[in-house]
Amino acid sequence: MTVGGIPFEALLVFVLIAVALTLFVTEVIPNDTTAIGVIVALAATGPIIGLTPRDAISGFSSTATVTIVAMYMLSAGIQNTGIVQRLGVYLAEFTQGEEGRALAATVVTTGPIAGFINNTPVVAVFIPMISDLAEKSNVSPSKLLLPLSYAAILGGTLTLIGTSTNILASDLARQFVPGRGAIGMFEFTRLGVVILAVGVVYLLTVGRRLTPARIPVGVDLVEEFDLEDRLVQVQVSDESPVVGLTVDELDERIEASVDVLQLRRDGETYAAPYTDQRIEAGDVLIVHGTLQAVNRFRDRHELRQLLREGVTEDTFDDAPTDNILAKAVVPEDSAYVGETLAETRLEAFHQTTVLAVRRGGDLIRENLEDVALEGGDLLLVRLPPESIDYFAESGDLVVADERAYERLAEADAEEVAPLSSKTPLAIGIMAGVVGAAALNLLSIVIAALAGVFAMVVTGCLSPSDAYDAVSWNIIFLLAGVIPLGLAMETTGGAALIAEMLVATEAFLPLLAVLLLFVLVTGLLSNVITPVATIVLMIPIAVDAAGRLGADPFAFLLAVMFASATSFMTPVGYQTNLMVYGPGGYKFTDFLPVGGPLQLLLAVVTTVGVATMWGLT
Repeated sequence: MTVGGIPFEALLVFVLIAVALTLFVTEVIPNDTTAIGVIVALAATGPIIGLTPRDAISGFSSTATVTIVAMYMLSAGIQNTGIVQRLGVYLAEFTQGEEGRALAATVVTTGPIAGFINNTPVVAVFIPMISDLAEKSNVSPSKLLLPLSYAAILGGTLTLIGTSTNILASDLARQFVPGRGAIGMFEFTRLGVVILAVGVVYLLTVGRRLTPARIPVGVDLVEEFDLEDRLVQVQVSDESPVVGLTVDELDERIEASVDVLQLRRDGETYAAPYTDQRIEAGDVLIVHGTLQAVNRFRDRHELRQLLREGVTEDTFDDAPTDNILAKAVVPEDSAYVGETLAETRLEAFHQTTVLAVRRGGDLIRENLEDVALEGGDLLLVRLPPESIDYFAESGDLVVADERAYERLAEADAEEVAPLSSKTPLAIGIMAGVVGAAALNLLSIVIAALAGVFAMVVTGCLSPSDAYDAVSWNIIFLLAGVIPLGLAMETTGGAALIAEMLVATEAFLPLLAVLLLFVLVTGLLSNVITPVATIVLMIPIAVDAAGRLGADPFAFLLAVMFASATSFMTPVGYQTNLMVYGPGGYKFTDFLPVGGPLQLLLAVVTTVGVATMWGLT
């Protein structure tokens, strides 16, 4: 049965893809939940489209999925060594406060590292360091954070394990390219080096001029989040009824919209409400709340507002044992995503108070307890050093202000970024994984699993840290979209789309057809996830290459590189989303900087594939 010349089963798959893409773009529900829905839909329509229930869940048993799980764990083992943090300290010494050096150090260092360690944790570690680097270099952090993300993306093209799309492309090559096995560890590195070099040159020249400076140099956090009228100092009078109470007892008597954050007395500072000090006449309280709520609190408890003494970031930073102000990013795979701030229990469990939330161009300062967190949210938090340490380990929040980390240790590199005693062992294990896969002694999936086993049994990585390191939302997304690509191939949907694209050969040379595939893939990866893009585009590209008499592997490689390089939107790649808030960027900032880079690399990729592998 056909509808308009399209087989009904293929049309059914197209409808499912259209619904999935709409949900991916709008994010009405989380992308991993959409992927689970895709699995259910494929299983339900299996008798019509020719898929078995086993096919519908085949993404969970895919070699690519298992490999990516293992690589997340291996990256965590390397991150635990402290070597990346130590490198950040050395970068600060190298830049010597010069903007050009700071930018060069950022992109030249991040790219190669991201070729061997998952680029998401690399960016998470580097965000606070780059923020501090910007301050010391007297440059807006906005000028460095976007290049940081782009360099990490570029570095992912260097090796098979550089990014999840490479691993997925390797598995798809084995499935769809006749007579072809998995892609080798360094099989495409020569083109990856060219892409990284071109990208770095662009970021240091044209990109440097196009990247906006959204955050002023040295801006105070209170001013940045527009809290000047919501953080006030009040002094306790002799007649005040709060005299003799602890701050905790006072909190029970005031409305929920007012928080006492600090108690100051005779040069001493106490974090509230965690101190057992009893309030005395003359004490100064730092209070957070709306102007109206603070005024009611002040009048009701006979307090006097100190008009001449505004609250600044330094107000919190001037006591070594006090909680401090810092910015924190919510990663896309954080356990807090989808929870309201009340549900996260940050205050109760980690003594972390959220004072404001910046989401894109919106600044949320009221009714914060009811705000459901989203990936990429930037929080202004008041927290103690031990909570910073906890979040650095858990990854649920990325504290994006290196000044907060400096409270944990002195400036000496060995104290700020101590290396683990397991560092040589962990690096040796990772080198063994890369070497075994590169020399074809073991397949990449077995080598990666062997590396995880070695790190756990040698104590480089605990089992709990290994499981926590995996971005399970990405894994479920993979498991959902992999069978979607299989359904396109089985029903003939990929062949239909390939046939339409092949028709362009009538007026375009083969090289231009390949460029068209690269451009379409790049555009899709900026709108939906790169993982979903590569699963949808590789079957089409391979089929089209067969119809054109071209090399299917060359077309597959072009799609692989194009899907791994998403620069034009903050939602196209997770690292873009991670720097979105700390950089103070607007959604539209990514297109002027990333658009020319995307187009430039599309040409470089097309010419590079044609030159190095040939088209026929």
